[in-house]
Order: sequence, then structure tokens, then C-alpha cells
Amino acid sequence: MGNPNGDENAGDGELPVHQVELDGFSIDSTSVTNADFGRFTDATGYKTEAEIFGYSAVFHLAIAAAPDEVMGPASGTPWWAGVKGADWRHPGGSRSELDGLEDHPVVHVSWNDAVAYCKWAGRRLPTEAEWEYASRGGLEGARYPWGDELIGDDGIHRCNIWQGEFPRKNTEKDGFLTTAPVRTFEPNGYRLWQTVGNVWEWCNDWFGPRYYKFSPAANPPGPSLGAARVIRGGSYLCHDSYCNRYRNAARSSNTSESSMGNAGFRTVAL
Repeated sequence: MGNPNGDENAGDGELPVHQVELDGFSIDSTSVTNADFGRFTDATGYKTEAEIFGYSAVFHLAIAAAPDEVMGPASGTPWWAGVKGADWRHPGGSRSELDGLEDHPVVHVSWNDAVAYCKWAGRRLPTEAEWEYASRGGLEGARYPWGDELIGDDGIHRCNIWQGEFPRKNTEKDGFLTTAPVRTFEPNGYRLWQTVGNVWEWCNDWFGPRYYKFSPAANPPGPSLGAARVIRGGSYLCHDSYCNRYRNAARSSNTSESSMGNAGFRTVAL
């Protein structure tokens, strides 16, 4: 685990590079989709935290809501706004819906929502170590799931990230302003799709920026306590001008109850 390439983000704790041993595990080939999550809510009547709180975070160019439903920009990240009525069924706000997005990753789900889905499905969230092993697809030390080059021979990025001048102009050479269907681009060597780009993915672990210095070599579970949970893989909003976390080794975090329009999850068998 860890970043051998020298492009880590200060404070994220991508170092030191260290050896990890894992028991075998089975992980979803894609992020959980809107259709998957809909089956869960239909069966259980579950309400996500965004639905209970009445709002969630939406990227400013993706807002589809009445002006009085937009709560204003987030402090420090003005491209995000709290939007009343934004939730997994309404990813841009009350004036959006899921028609045609059934095979896109579910978003506006918190860590707590993801755990609730896992309990219903008889699954669990991956540990951070499992997630990184799976994302690498058998390529030891590679920057991305497919290797070290971000752009393919056709001149197109190999994952769904921001292209253009962030956060105002997206050239959308890949055709996606926000999420892409979960089986877009090429899978990695383990036949996993879009572990980087598209949406952040929740992991089970608490986040600790210094954890790698003390983590056990076998099946590291993450810190025993924390203030936020690990998210991995970056999203459609990642751009080198402020966030290059669409890499196998990149780490970030958010609080367990937080939801936003660029985070989802995939699951692991018990």
C-alpha cells in the first residue's frame, strides 16, 4: 500500500509505502447503481440521511432546483452548494430525476446509508486495504488501475474526471459532466470498473493520516476511532489544479453522515 510515485497530497497519509497481506475476498465489479439502491429502498422503505436532513451537496453546474432551494456555496469550496431536496432520487435537486440514470452509480448516500444497504444485501464495505488491492488490478506500484498514463492513444482520459478549466468550464471530451454509467471506460486486470474517477467510494475504515506508520501487516482494519471515514478513488470533479486523488494510492475522508453528489460505494462479500 501507499504511493511510490512522488505525487502524494500532503496531509493525506499516502506514505510510507508498506507491505500488506490480505485474506481472499470478493468485491463488486462496479459501484452500487441507482437501480440496485432502488431495490433496497423498495424492499425496506429506507430513507437516506439526505432525505431526512432535507438537503445534500451538489456541484454548482449540476444544480436543478428552484432558486430558493439553493442554500449557498460551501465555505472554502464555492463550487459546492447545499441544495434542499437533493438526494439519491434527485441528484441535482428537486427539478431532477433518475430517468436514464439507472445504471449510474448511486450518489448522495452517506457512509451510514452505505452500511444500511450492506446489511440488507448481506454484504459489507471494503476495508481501505482491500479497496486499494482491488483497484490496482494486479499492477504493483502503478499510478492508475490500468498503468501510469492518464490519457489513451485516442487522446481521451481513461477515467471520468474533470477536463477543462475547473470549476467553470468542462470540455467533456468523454461526454460526462457528472456521473457516467458504471461500465464505462475499460475495467482493470481484475475486471473491476471505474475504481478511480466517476464517484468517490466509501470504505469501512476510520481515516487516520498517520495510520500507515503503525498499521498491522495482515488485514489492516484501520484506526479504532476517528472523526471521519475513508473515501477512495476520486470523482468526476477531480482535476490536477486542486485534486489529483483519482489514483490507486490516493486517500481522503468525510464524516459518516455526509452526503454529496459525487460519492457512492461498492461492496464486499461477508
